[in-house]
Amino acid sequence: MPINLELKARCSSLERAEEQARGAGAEERGLLRQTDTYLRVLNRRLKLRETEGESAELIAYERGEDSEERWSNYTKVTIADPARFHEAAEKSGVLVVVRKERKLYLYRGARIHLDSVEGLGSFIEFEVPSEGEVDPQVLMKELRRIFGVHAKDIVKGSYSDILLEKTSHVKS
Repeated sequence: MPINLELKARCSSLERAEEQARGAGAEERGLLRQTDTYLRVLNRRLKLRETEGESAELIAYERGEDSEERWSNYTKVTIADPARFHEAAEKSGVLVVVRKERKLYLYRGARIHLDSVEGLGSFIEFEVPSEGEVDPQVLMKELRRIFGVHAKDIVKGSYSDILLEKTSHVKS
């Protein structure tokens, strides 16, 4: 099972973050339009990720949400018929749907996501694989320095958590 060290933070300017990524020598890999459908499961997270122009994936992952930088264990499975999967998911329970545009950069094996999330705003996310040339924690510190990510900007939890919290406040 692959393992990443991850960090997510609010981003006041995606344009500035793009300049920082290019200035650091990160390789731009394009714009991804993604819809993540989170399903109701116990003790884990399970989502169907649909990326425009690519195969859909079912992603199961476990991740503690308590710290700024979090280790994530995940498994991906390609879904041949996402429409039929949605039919089944509706019966078992959809938790929330997250829609985002993600500009992807690669830097020394790490993925840098510059995300515009529908209903939530702009974020930067780092995913550093545990199987890389550089110690993941050292590379994470480097990324935080390059992009000026401070503790006050860091977001714990997933976009699904933030969206669910936001909608629960609206309903109250």
